[in-house]
Amino acid sequence: MLKSVKSRAEVQFAATQKKDMQALKEKEKVEQDKAEHVARLRGLRLAKEAIDKVADDKAADEKVATAKKATAKKAAAKQAPAIKKTPIRLPQAHRR
Repeated sequence: MLKSVKSRAEVQFAATQKKDMQALKEKEKVEQDKAEHVARLRGLRLAKEAIDKVADDKAADEKVATAKKATAKKAAAKQAPAIKKTPIRLPQAHRR
């Protein structure tokens, strides 16, 4: 009941093939995990960039609005007649 050389070789070949398939599956799983991790990080980065862009746009809009208000105040000040205030004179006893 000795196994023939051919059958032992076939068994060894099958075992080697099985190990190779397992190693390949593990390698693919690691690559898939890495790809998912990178995709998650990319999504987080893109979300942060979008939030930052919205905040920057809002800040720029506020800056423009503030500049428009300042320009409007200056224009209103130029149009309104300036009231000259005379300095209040203190009584002679308080001037020192």
